[in-house]
Amino acid sequence: MITAYISIGSNVEREHYLPAGVAAVAQLATSWRMSRVFEAEPVGFDGDNFFNSVVEIKTSLSLATLQQSLKAIERQLGRPENATKNQSRTIDLDILLYGDVISECSPKLPRSDLYKFAFVLWPMSELCPELVIPGQQQTIAELWQKFSPQQQLWPVE
Repeated sequence: MITAYISIGSNVEREHYLPAGVAAVAQLATSWRMSRVFEAEPVGFDGDNFFNSVVEIKTSLSLATLQQSLKAIERQLGRPENATKNQSRTIDLDILLYGDVISECSPKLPRSDLYKFAFVLWPMSELCPELVIPGQQQTIAELWQKFSPQQQLWPVE
């Protein structure tokens, strides 16, 4: 079994699509858990606020199969196959970490979003604060402690 961390976000009918995305990702796992849901302002474009979370899964799927499965879920939940960054979306599913894998090809791992976005790092700090990032010598908690968010972010009650 591999432990993987998946970032989930939605800013189109987010009360529907975020839970639908979580449920679909859970089907790929033998066990799973998730962070709280956070509301965040969009980064890089004007649009509705996002709901974001991170899901930790234990899976027997290969990295390639997991990536293909997540892209299929995105399409099933209404995200166009040719969707670009910096636009509203029904669902966004990104692999942040896949075990100890470090990869420079798609998907790049660890995903650079860990170092850039509070909507990824804050949920990760809840799920696995003591996890050492592959190829680094710092934990998620240490990274979060040093992080200076560039966007507004708050937990959804």
